[in-house]
Amino acid sequence: MKKYRHTVQYYETDRMGIVHHSNYIRWMEEARIDFLKQIGWGYEKLETCGVISPVTSVECKFKQSTTFPDEVFINVHVEAVNGVRLQLRYVMEKEDGKTVCQAKSEHCFMDTEGKLIRLNNRFPELYQVLRELANEEKGGADPARGEAQPGGFSRRENVRGYTWSRA
Repeated sequence: MKKYRHTVQYYETDRMGIVHHSNYIRWMEEARIDFLKQIGWGYEKLETCGVISPVTSVECKFKQSTTFPDEVFINVHVEAVNGVRLQLRYVMEKEDGKTVCQAKSEHCFMDTEGKLIRLNNRFPELYQVLRELANEEKGGADPARGEAQPGGFSRRENVRGYTWSRA
């Protein structure tokens, strides 16, 4: 996957000249949109198919400040996927390779009426691509066969009436 590149804008900095922490979450969204486009499932395609994917949680660990006009390169990795949820991991680095932020986001998949959908049933092609990327990250573990992914999902956590379990 190609890294997403973001140039820090002056308006993203605070009075101290440092990027305000809220911008990193915006950059995660920019990188996520780019990532989905790279795997052939851009937001336009998802929305045309009637799929929305709201954020259900975000976590950021800030390692180093960024300032105007730093270049930040963002790697997006599929950490875990099941039929209903997706966990992504982000590593943001400056041009010199120093990590500035490590982050995670979790998403669910819904139809336009707000009902959860199972990707593996409704959009098996997308599910397969995400599962393969998650398996690459985890060294081949496959939750669809009951193989746990560290920090990911296997099958028994209650999510709006569905039952899944944390690995």
